[in-house]
Amino acid sequence: MSFYNGILNLTSWLGNVIMPTIAGLLLAVAIVRFAKGYPWNYAMWAGVAALCVSGLLRAMETFSSQLAWNDPDLVWNTLLNLVNWVGNVFLPVYAGAQIALAMVQYAGVGHWTPGNAWLRHLTAAALCLMGSGLLRLAEFFVTNGTGGVS
Repeated sequence: MSFYNGILNLTSWLGNVIMPTIAGLLLAVAIVRFAKGYPWNYAMWAGVAALCVSGLLRAMETFSSQLAWNDPDLVWNTLLNLVNWVGNVFLPVYAGAQIALAMVQYAGVGHWTPGNAWLRHLTAAALCLMGSGLLRLAEFFVTNGTGGVS
């Protein structure tokens, strides 16, 4: 067993077993504290953070497992996969959520706040889609480039 495999197994164990277990315990503590009338939000947010740590460990494992461990392009490929995921998955989904929030704000559902919150949500959605498009355009130019500008 090598040191690399030991660290990989430890990370996998922490991400798949320990952090979700701690998250479940913290969420149970939040429920019990809520039922007794005590402050519960700190335990709830700690449980969500434990799930986020677990998800980030799993995401980094997925992003970096595309190439062999001794490939010199491993770091570059990991960053490329992360940028692709942010540009092709996260930004469009977040833009859709912002559009839904803008429609809810414009309809006046829920708590009404003064100002044009719906316009802020639409602007955020437009910026997300613009950022995603620019990342895709840059990716197209990098993959289809001819080796320089002439």
